[in-house]
Amino acid sequence: MTEVFTGSFTQQEAIPEEGIEAALAVLRHGRLHRYNLAEGEFGETALLEQDFAALTGARYCLAVASGGYALGAALRAVGVGPGDPVLTNAFTLAPVPGAIAALGAQPVLVETTEALTIDLDDLAARAAARPEARVLMLSHMRGHIADMDRLSALCREAGLTLIEDCAHTMGAHWRGTPSGRHGAIGCYSTQTYKHANSGEGGLLVTDDTELAARMILLSGSYMLYERHLAAPPPEAFASLRRDMPNISGRMDNLRAAILRPQLSRLADRKAAWAERYRALEAGLWGAPGITLPLRPEAEDFVGSSFQFLALDWPPARIQALVARAKTRGVELKWFGAPEPLAFTSRYDHWAFAPSAPLPRTDRVLAGLLDMRLPLTFSVDDCALIARILCEEIASLHAAAA
Repeated sequence: MTEVFTGSFTQQEAIPEEGIEAALAVLRHGRLHRYNLAEGEFGETALLEQDFAALTGARYCLAVASGGYALGAALRAVGVGPGDPVLTNAFTLAPVPGAIAALGAQPVLVETTEALTIDLDDLAARAAARPEARVLMLSHMRGHIADMDRLSALCREAGLTLIEDCAHTMGAHWRGTPSGRHGAIGCYSTQTYKHANSGEGGLLVTDDTELAARMILLSGSYMLYERHLAAPPPEAFASLRRDMPNISGRMDNLRAAILRPQLSRLADRKAAWAERYRALEAGLWGAPGITLPLRPEAEDFVGSSFQFLALDWPPARIQALVARAKTRGVELKWFGAPEPLAFTSRYDHWAFAPSAPLPRTDRVLAGLLDMRLPLTFSVDDCALIARILCEEIASLHAAAA
């Protein structure tokens, strides 16, 4: 009998009861704005920042309205302005080059490897060819982490300020260092499909006192920065407070209340994702005509999504695989589709970030298939998904032989 998967690829786990109770408390007292506090109260947003700074080992943390806002605030804080070239991955999601383009700056896209990470040889070449580029916005796309030892050394040698987009790597590490802690600023997302869920939201971490002060002022602190718990001392703001524009993007206490209990569960959620990821990986290992991205030993990743490559397959065969999988309940996203679809797009779809062709990236994206891996799936569900995909891959491979 043909097996069919009946789960939902967009259904996330429920918010923990502690988060629901904390959110109800905020709704009952009505002080949703992060700076609207009762006497002696810190507020959920300031407490969230304190919690996340401790989790990542950062000196400073700022909670903001979205991951995209976090990227823009980081770029502004390090001084990126109109016309400035900013190096970034070609394989990422549209908000990353979008944050660069929104400042009037120029995304300079870097090639992608078959491990789905930034191509460090190409990065070195582009940094040398564009010495006026002073910033690398590195996207750990779909949770795949490049060799951060080599990348950090490359940034030092080229004089590049590193901003990490950790939308898919909250809770991940490279050789024990938390993702987001290799560069000047780490940016995180708490959008629904990320590792902590507040619908929308973002977090920034840094050890740099001036950068932290700049970002807090940018977020719209209204000179109320003393109400933060993970911020620099008041004197750090003295020379900046009249110069930094207010680009309001604060997180509110309601979303922070929802998030705080999720942080304490992050390690358990990471372990649960690892079980599901490894079940899919084991089930798909050796399927004909496909490859799985390399996950190096130094990379302690969070397996909240799963990718595999059908390199050099004709587009019609990949489209057939996507269609066949869908009829059996498995939702695959294909990065090689001619038109962007929902969250799935690629660099040649972004007219706001024009680029010359990137042949190595083109080959990878033409064969890249991707799926979400929500924790509402069981390990057995993941084994079933792998069996369905293996059957359809094998059938299409045999037909093409």
